[in-house]
Amino acid sequence: MSDIVPLTVYALDDDADFREYLQGLLSGDGHSVRMMSEPSELFDACEQHLPDVILLDVKMGEHSGTEVLEEIRERWPRQCVIMVTGYPSLDSMRETFRKDVFDYIPKPFQVDDLRKSLAQAVNELGLGQRPLDRLRATLGRQIRLARTERGWTLRNLSEISGVSVSQLSSIERGTHLPSVESLTSVAEALGVAPSTWFAAAGF
Repeated sequence: MSDIVPLTVYALDDDADFREYLQGLLSGDGHSVRMMSEPSELFDACEQHLPDVILLDVKMGEHSGTEVLEEIRERWPRQCVIMVTGYPSLDSMRETFRKDVFDYIPKPFQVDDLRKSLAQAVNELGLGQRPLDRLRATLGRQIRLARTERGWTLRNLSEISGVSVSQLSSIERGTHLPSVESLTSVAEALGVAPSTWFAAAGF
């Protein structure tokens, strides 16, 4: 419990009992939570302040979670969304993942399933972190991905970029924010525009 990173979470679900359950569970873990029953409530809240995560029910009576997701993607393309549904199917999973959903959790779920999904979002997307912490983590992850896609070792990248292996290692681990000079050298070596890495971190 102590290693849980506090997040801002919005949840849209038409089941009042489930909303109450989620509210208690997430608040108990230290998250800041807002529950909504109508898509308009969610959109209004997001206009005021974007959360770290949106938990979105797939089927909500007259409303379609997939349609709500389309609107979210149109207005806030990088928003982290986790779909939750009592009617899981392979077709709906494929459809939502095509719209870049972070995870898909069927109801009823184990508490640890949701906690694990949120923890993965923290680790992979840098949620709940200060801007510089998020930037440091994202740059490290993006550089490591670009390097491994090319099948390069740290030494390979070091030889081409001129940045030391130890410095590259600390950058990839997210413990060190590279200087502009080092970042430019690494980006040129990998053939990537640094702006794409900053965009991935939300800058």
